[in-house]
Amino acid sequence: MTDKSKQDRVLIFDTTLRDGEQSPGATMTHAEKMEIAGLLDDMGVDIIEAGFPIASEGDFAAVSEIAKNSRNSVICGLARAKLIDIDRCWDAVRHAAQPRIHTFIGTSPLHRAIPNLNKDEMADVIHQTVSHARNLCDNVQWSPMDATRTEEDYLCRTVEIAIKAGATTINIPDTVGYTAPAESADLIRMLLERVPGADKIIFATHCHNDLGMATANSLAAVGAGARQIECTINGLGERAGNTALEEVVMAMKVRNDIMPYATHIDTTKIMNLSRMVANVSGFAVQYNKAIVGKNAFAHESGIHQDGMLKNAETFEIMRPEDVGLSETNLVMGKHSGRAALRSKLEELGFELGDNQLKDVFVRFKELADRKKEIFSDDLIALMRDEAATGEGNHLVIKSLQVVCGTSGPQTADLVMDVDGVEKSAHATGDGPVDASFNAVKALFPHSARLQLYQVSAVTEGTDAQATVTVRMEEDGYIVSGQSADTDTVVASAKAYVAALNSLVVRRSKSGGTDRKEINYKDVS
Repeated sequence: MTDKSKQDRVLIFDTTLRDGEQSPGATMTHAEKMEIAGLLDDMGVDIIEAGFPIASEGDFAAVSEIAKNSRNSVICGLARAKLIDIDRCWDAVRHAAQPRIHTFIGTSPLHRAIPNLNKDEMADVIHQTVSHARNLCDNVQWSPMDATRTEEDYLCRTVEIAIKAGATTINIPDTVGYTAPAESADLIRMLLERVPGADKIIFATHCHNDLGMATANSLAAVGAGARQIECTINGLGERAGNTALEEVVMAMKVRNDIMPYATHIDTTKIMNLSRMVANVSGFAVQYNKAIVGKNAFAHESGIHQDGMLKNAETFEIMRPEDVGLSETNLVMGKHSGRAALRSKLEELGFELGDNQLKDVFVRFKELADRKKEIFSDDLIALMRDEAATGEGNHLVIKSLQVVCGTSGPQTADLVMDVDGVEKSAHATGDGPVDASFNAVKALFPHSARLQLYQVSAVTEGTDAQATVTVRMEEDGYIVSGQSADTDTVVASAKAYVAALNSLVVRRSKSGGTDRKEINYKDVS
């Protein structure tokens, strides 16, 4: 067995709260960001990129508070190669026990054309901005955006400038998911060989998954000498997403024989974080997703089931409990007590205070009255739904009655709290869901356009809960909502309202710097 104490350490840099949130519709509230940051900190993530402080007042506030509350992780903020960005970033992270400034500029021919800088002019900007960041903070990371499409000679030149200016970490982004594993390794190897001072700093790899090779590219870069992987929970991120934290961490753990690297990640906390991120982002994890997908440890084939009964290692290369997945799917019901509910939720990774447990227990009993058996997946859906219907939301559904059938039009009678004021509406529509949405719109007029309406069953059976995901767009902003209920129409209305609550949060953020104005969507 490989001696862990002699293994090279690979730092895990999580950017779920920055690059992950850039996924259209993945906007997170301040409270959600704080909770995710706390879980990342507890899990052993080395560096948390908490946001883009100059993007908005909301981002600045989140990064600042995460910095103040972090106990273990380095807290990092992102900044363009502009002095005003770097100053704002420092103001946000300076209260962290371990702060980091991450500044970047696009170095490829395509990206140099955006600010209309020639190579020498860009070199001057890099020296000026990295030097400024280092004067503020001892821990500075620099990224040449679109590095994998930058000329090798110029890439070496800019990396050398950044190192001489004081960068302690050089991140090499595959911004558009263009490279392949052999190229990813060759690029890191080339920089280590050609750039003076490269052996004194840490090289990082930041890969996107446009060609489905983000995990492979990241691990190849580590094999060539990179010692920091930038990643997100569930691979959340722009377009096809980023390198998935759970994939690279478990790959190095399971195949430690050929990848003898160590991380400080407590892998038993992976599943809870995966569920949390899926919930708050509205991006459900695909069933066949590696490590955290619903089918990752499921076996239906008779041959596979027979092998699993005899020896789990015949068809599983890791144990479910290694990633925080309970081996048993404990069934609970209406006779289950509060202590049993708390215990089961803790097994699933949810820690509740007494007041929250009281509220969840009431909803659990309501669900138990409608379902004969409540499985682990039902409880997970119940916890996801708690955020959508809890206190502090702008809109809260109080009651919904729908009349539907072969004779139309279908009707919906809705009672909803709008900022604490109870209002009611009667609406018709082309089907019960459409009528419900029309009733919500009557009480909360808006111009958001429905982009996605998706229904999936949580468990099997006619009494199964339905999980509904709704995605909406308004003025270029995309928001998502998700909810679960044994009544699909009720779940649909609650998901629709959850998306609108996210829209209200998004509107409140627009009072700060507009993300579109600073090309927030174009960062590495």
